[in-house]
Amino acid sequence: MRPDDLLELVRRQPFVPFRLHVTDGKSYEVYHPDQIIVLRSRAVLAVGGSSHLRDRLEHIGLVHVTRLEELSPTSHESN
Repeated sequence: MRPDDLLELVRRQPFVPFRLHVTDGKSYEVYHPDQIIVLRSRAVLAVGGSSHLRDRLEHIGLVHVTRLEELSPTSHESN
């Protein structure tokens, strides 16, 4: 995935939550633009814990992103 494509989704106004799928079968839900930092070759996601205080960071190579899936604005956080 190109970083510009991911940044476009992260910067969308109004923000639309999305799920990021990766090659190992995992997926990560992004509910707020502050939850993800997009770099040239990877994304850094704050995951785990509550929506207000995350437990850890996941570093994901953009070459491993297989697809992005928009979530319903009313979706509730499950991770």
